[in-house]
Amino acid sequence: MDIGALELFLRAQGVEVRGELRVELISGGRSNLTFAAADDVSRWVVRRPPVAGLTPSAHDMAREYTVTDALQGSAVPVAKTVAFDAQGTALGAPMTVVEFVDGLVIRDQDDLATLTDSQVAASVAELVRVLARLHEIDPHAVGLDKFGRPAGFVERQVNLWASQWDRVKTRELPDVAVLHAALSEAVPRESSASIVHGDFRIDNTILDAADPGRVRAVVDWEMSTLGDPLTDVALMCVYRSPVFDLVLGSSAAWTSDRMPTADTLAQTYATASGRDLGDWGFYLALANFKLGVIGEGITHRALQGSGAGAAAERAAEATPEFMAAGLRALKGHRQ
Repeated sequence: MDIGALELFLRAQGVEVRGELRVELISGGRSNLTFAAADDVSRWVVRRPPVAGLTPSAHDMAREYTVTDALQGSAVPVAKTVAFDAQGTALGAPMTVVEFVDGLVIRDQDDLATLTDSQVAASVAELVRVLARLHEIDPHAVGLDKFGRPAGFVERQVNLWASQWDRVKTRELPDVAVLHAALSEAVPRESSASIVHGDFRIDNTILDAADPGRVRAVVDWEMSTLGDPLTDVALMCVYRSPVFDLVLGSSAAWTSDRMPTADTLAQTYATASGRDLGDWGFYLALANFKLGVIGEGITHRALQGSGAGAAAERAAEATPEFMAAGLRALKGHRQ
């Protein structure tokens, strides 16, 4: 982070910087790099893409800023937007700046240990309700009607993650091609459309410190678009898999046995949203496919010198597990 360049950018955007600007890397996450910036009065969060191994869509800063800006004042809490450097003139890469939101970020099981069982239950129930509220928002009403192409979304997702695999694979895995072919044959004939987050779980939210049953902000919107809401729900459920720890490189809060089961999460969402979870096995299989590719991508970037550490080099160990789970989900779907 070039602090001088960041300060010049903020001032050029009409943001008053009072006193020395201080910046530190916020721990957690291996997608976009996240920094906390502060002067003597204000605090901001600055995000930019990683420095190596970029894939075309996973780190789309314009997408993240556009949806966060559109959801200001909506039923889904988000950070207040400040500025966006679309061309990357300040840092050499696109950058978003939003106001800092105070609260709890529950990333790992040590963080989760600070909450009581009743607080965990309340926070998860509210998380699912927030996701249901997101899917209820009319994209046209918030200026997001051109944010994506919901028609054919699911089929494109199947092919997108297959092409991402070709970009980031570190070895050959036969199950990847098998699952891709099976998903292609099982694409639902009809699907719903809504704003989707694309990466929804507890550590991509900020909870109220005094009342963890209240979500102060949903963050990490770089995977968001217009698409099938059940892809959001299925991914949230598949994140509950213990092998997801390998992808994050830690004992993730979302994989803890203190959390509701994937089936319970799905049912809670169905109740909160009133949606039918039709073709559920397909959506679970697609979520597993996506996570397997993401794990492979983390290792790919680590091997290219992203500096993410030894744990990132092990993330791809989860990939065969996710692919196998996807095939099992599709088999159950067919039966």
